[in-house]
Amino acid sequence: MHRPVLLVIAHGSRDPRHAATVHALVRRVRGLRPGVRVETGFLDFNAPSVPQVLDRLALEGVRDVVALPLLLTRAFHAKADIPAVLDRAPARLNITLADVLGPSPLLLDTLERRLYEAGLTPADKRSTGVVLASAGSTDPEAIAVIAEIARELRHTGWCAVRPAFASAALPRTEDAVRELRALGVRRVAVAPYVIAPGFLPDRIARGAAKAHVLAEVLGPAPELARLLLTRYDEAKTRPRAAALTA
Repeated sequence: MHRPVLLVIAHGSRDPRHAATVHALVRRVRGLRPGVRVETGFLDFNAPSVPQVLDRLALEGVRDVVALPLLLTRAFHAKADIPAVLDRAPARLNITLADVLGPSPLLLDTLERRLYEAGLTPADKRSTGVVLASAGSTDPEAIAVIAEIARELRHTGWCAVRPAFASAALPRTEDAVRELRALGVRRVAVAPYVIAPGFLPDRIARGAAKAHVLAEVLGPAPELARLLLTRYDEAKTRPRAAALTA
């Protein structure tokens, strides 16, 4: 049975940890679905670039591609940068643009996995406040999604959850930590809502200095790998024109 190539589109970073984490996640995706060819392209800083991957696939005779943004919200990169790059792809390629990763229950599962790996347990939920620390955006839709995810995380049993941002929006991580401590929360944990290490995740970590627990970035978690394949499967059933304008 013919399967489209899955092209994972990552932002890219000067920080080598970023690309290493993206590649580790993609390896996990390949392991979950050996019958699907999975490629990685970067928008900036790292190689191969998205156009380089698309050109290579066209030269190899590939026809169908599902382009999957490795993004947690629909902000500028999802709405402008990625569609613009795909519009310049070789004409022989039939490209379907998948949805961004969030929101999804699998992302909540990944956040909790990282909090538990940092030393917390389900029994700690009622005495622990969580700062959901994202990279930040000026896009109101993206900010609203982060707020909704914070509410959903709160409903899983944590005593309080506050969204925070490393850039472009407020509050900052350190301000949200300070607020929870002022409320008398026994334990404050910072959960980075970012996929890979880099400049802004490092800023989140600095802002967590007065928290009791700092979780790792989402990284190559098994739940995240499953989510990539969920978005891939959803995109395969979507008409091409509708997908590219979604």
